Amino acid sequence: MGISRVLSVNRGEIAARVVHAAQALGIEAVQAVSAADRESRAAQLADRTVVIGPAPSRQSYLDAKLLVHTAVQTGCDALHPGYGFLSERAELARLCAEHGITFIGPAPETIAALGDKLEAKALARAAGVPLVPGTDRIDSAEEAAGHARELGFPVLCKAAAGGGGRGMFIARSAADLLAGFDKASNEACEAFGDGTMYMERYVENARHVEVQVFGDGEGKVLHFGERDCSIQRRYQKVVEESPCAAMPDGLRAELHRAATALVASVKYRNAGTVEFLYDVERQAVYFIEVNARIQVEHPVSEQVTGVDLVKLQFRVAAGEGLALEQSQIAVRGHAIECRLNAEDPTRNFQPSPGRITRWDAPHGAGVRFDTHCYDGYLVPPFYDSMLGKLVVTGPNREAAVDRLEHALAHLHVAGPVTNLALLRYIAAHPDFRANRLNTRWLEQTLLPAFAEDSKE
Repeated sequence: MGISRVLSVNRGEIAARVVHAAQALGIEAVQAVSAADRESRAAQLADRTVVIGPAPSRQSYLDAKLLVHTAVQTGCDALHPGYGFLSERAELARLCAEHGITFIGPAPETIAALGDKLEAKALARAAGVPLVPGTDRIDSAEEAAGHARELGFPVLCKAAAGGGGRGMFIARSAADLLAGFDKASNEACEAFGDGTMYMERYVENARHVEVQVFGDGEGKVLHFGERDCSIQRRYQKVVEESPCAAMPDGLRAELHRAATALVASVKYRNAGTVEFLYDVERQAVYFIEVNARIQVEHPVSEQVTGVDLVKLQFRVAAGEGLALEQSQIAVRGHAIECRLNAEDPTRNFQPSPGRITRWDAPHGAGVRFDTHCYDGYLVPPFYDSMLGKLVVTGPNREAAVDRLEHALAHLHVAGPVTNLALLRYIAAHPDFRANRLNTRWLEQTLLPAFAEDSKE
């Protein structure tokens, strides 16, 4: 292994996951934490823990120069960014390169190109990947209204540098565009430093399907199947599964070809996810974006392929290349992941930090729980509210749903309010079991019913 010591610069369950993977490969793991994360599981597991700053992420996890300085000072020859925070910022990858530190992710120029959604669309178009009918850059609400008349309402306005639903809104009329355009652009500018907007035709009955890819940086790309991430709230994923049981095999093969063609065209290195919109009515897939990092939902791909993707990240970053061939990667069975969050679904998902007074996680065959929490852990109020990810695997989707219901029934958390009741409600819903889902199902069907039943 060409890496001897790695600095993990993220937090939560992904930090613990990185530490585990590094140590399993014989790599010393140094964990960077804010003052609020001293008690975290990753801090306890790491060979060494370094407090890099106070709780606010801008003074700790979001300070690229501070992170690279910490790597240099602790003698690390590699840095793993996890997901979120600076994982998709070319600046961090570039600083690592300048200081001789291996960045466990794509090259900085690749991150920059794919991080701009308009540039990523241009790359997809050049690679022959299908796109949702839409526009390039739009500079005003009036210009947007003109394009919308050509595309036909409804349309989806999106921030070119956006993510997580910020700077994004659906417009069903010119009045909606005039009311929402400047607000979305300003939101994107505040969140990403770039208020550039563009527009796509809105697909009413759609699924969100993404392909897990891996590149060696020389043009070889492998895929590890696809994930259906259609259960979303405000464009944030809640439940993910692999494979997409609603997709016919012919279209599935087309999806895989499109994803690998795009990332191969930019000589992509390390882990990535190519996201698509699956138009159920037209039986077509359209490119959305590339996430140039490991994803929250990568465990479902690991469960159905049997490949540890985080370990593979280390191997590729160390220059070992991709020893696997596509013919050696087979998707077997079905896996489902749901995110346990410290938030109250009955109070508009208000965050609920605090001390965990009971933590009973399910276990057994086909059950995996990735977390940084434990009985007595203090959930800080400064960051994302995710406590862990419950992942179940079965020989088919029906068996996986059965196992999910059983595992959720045996998951118990006290202290902070969580979304556990909502996850149980989803798993028991007949639409979920029958796979009658789309990207609007949770908000339009499930949440109103859950709210009514919660009043009783």
